[in-house]
Amino acid sequence: MCKPELTTADRLSLYRSTIFFQWLIVAIVALRAVARGVSPEELGIAADDLWKIAWTSIALTGFLCVNQVVGLRRINKLPQEKRGRLFAITEKIMPQTRKETLIYVILACTAGVSEEFLYRGFVFMAIVRMIVNYGPPNAFAVILSSAWFSLAHLYQGRRGLMTTFVVGIIFALIRVWTGSLIPAAVAHIGIDLVVGIYAARYLRKA
Repeated sequence: MCKPELTTADRLSLYRSTIFFQWLIVAIVALRAVARGVSPEELGIAADDLWKIAWTSIALTGFLCVNQVVGLRRINKLPQEKRGRLFAITEKIMPQTRKETLIYVILACTAGVSEEFLYRGFVFMAIVRMIVNYGPPNAFAVILSSAWFSLAHLYQGRRGLMTTFVVGIIFALIRVWTGSLIPAAVAHIGIDLVVGIYAARYLRKA
């Protein structure tokens, strides 16, 4: 990210490598989970109440995407030097062409599914298993898994760190309430699509 501008080749390379490594990590973690006898329910990949999961997914995604649009519009009104590191990174990596947009959509879906599986699925389950005898496991798992999730976004700066922690808390609470990763994964994908596609077109028009 030290380059002042990224070319189409740079962005496509970034998208493809990220897609590959995220699915590789998911595969490794899934194999370890199977080897340790982790159940689908523990990982949040079981879907018992489909109606509850469906309407929660729609409501959560709609709320967070609208919030994201409002936030982008507000930031875009600020002078360039006050927009922050996160916005600068977003401007660099957002898709600019149809081909980039297509690959970016795959990336957004990959990130939504893989990161929710890793943080709200595997990490959440591991924390619950470790502290089940020392206190309310879900409460600790919500906080610690969200902190871990935010630390993975250190490159976004302080604002990004705080934002991802809050979003992580919301996703973890929804995971506890519904027993499923689906609402968080759908909302995660929606946020990434708004940032990558809407923001790119909005900024070009601006």
